[in-house]
Amino acid sequence: MEVLNFIFRIGVILAVYNFLWWLIMLGINILRGGRPKQLFDIYFIKTIRYVFLADVIFLFCIKQAGGLILLNDLLLGGLILLIYFLGKIQSKQQRQSLFSVSGRANLPGMSDILNKIKPAFDIRFEIGVVVLALLVFIGFYFSPQIASNTISNWFLSSILNIEDTPVFGFMFKIVGFFFMLSVLLKITNAIMAILLGKPKQEFGDDEPTNRFENNNNNDDDDHFDDYTEVK
Repeated sequence: MEVLNFIFRIGVILAVYNFLWWLIMLGINILRGGRPKQLFDIYFIKTIRYVFLADVIFLFCIKQAGGLILLNDLLLGGLILLIYFLGKIQSKQQRQSLFSVSGRANLPGMSDILNKIKPAFDIRFEIGVVVLALLVFIGFYFSPQIASNTISNWFLSSILNIEDTPVFGFMFKIVGFFFMLSVLLKITNAIMAILLGKPKQEFGDDEPTNRFENNNNNDDDDHFDDYTEVK
């Protein structure tokens, strides 16, 4: 039950973190006047987003352990973080494939429309950002004092405060519950694939994801996306 509660709480943290990040990016975009971003800007922002998320998860693992740095909690937290990141990549790949298929429909004007809303995707950048975030998470184990900084502490305290609110907290807890189910079914699917070579059907195959292709589009970090992507 402790493991289930741990996964559930991380699901809530992911939900609230994405909500807070969406609010921050909304404010930044208003100040920028809606000017389009380049591909470098997109992945630079995503790197910051993922690194601070890894930091928040690390701090939560310590908080759950009563201020102690327990390797088991960190391993589980890191595994959940990895599943979450891989789910984001897979979901984005699927959406990219969908746009590619739609683009071959040869409908008048369709290709121009699709190019404007087609999500940016570079597998090298995606993997690079994820690897960097995970390396940062691992690095905090050896230098935990770095993890405790003003921004990450603010994120965590804000998340926990929102989690305790009557209405919003309940909504995010519902998300955390489905996230927990998704993680468990993902792990079960992986185990079945190893033992039987036949994975079970995954939970939540149609989860929405991020968007952004080039300087004509909107950054996926500006989008309050579905935070239960754990494919």
